[in-house]
Amino acid sequence: MTRVPLSILDLIPVPEGSSGGQALLTTVELARAAEELGYRRFWVAEHHLAPGVASSAPGVLAALIAAQTSTIRVGSGAVLLSTTSPLVAAEQFGTTSAFYPGRIDLGIGRAFTLPKDTQKA
Repeated sequence: MTRVPLSILDLIPVPEGSSGGQALLTTVELARAAEELGYRRFWVAEHHLAPGVASSAPGVLAALIAAQTSTIRVGSGAVLLSTTSPLVAAEQFGTTSAFYPGRIDLGIGRAFTLPKDTQKA
């Protein structure tokens, strides 16, 4: 029987009555459990300006999760290049990858941009 590699993408929700810090601790616990269960990857989503979501800095989160795990691949799904400089993303994930070789993934994507008539000069 062939095993299907499974991965997790976590948005890091902040339940009502909880805090962003507690949500981050819960995510680290989830990543540890995923690693123990044999999951292949644990990625965090990038999401901004959303109440109840604690995943605005995937580069930082990937480093924190990698520090608390030992074998699972960790990364972003995805760093939004409309809100993060490509150079900054590459440097953050490259630095983390140097510390955790072979375990860091950089997923990239794009997000909304404001219509020109709503952008401030």
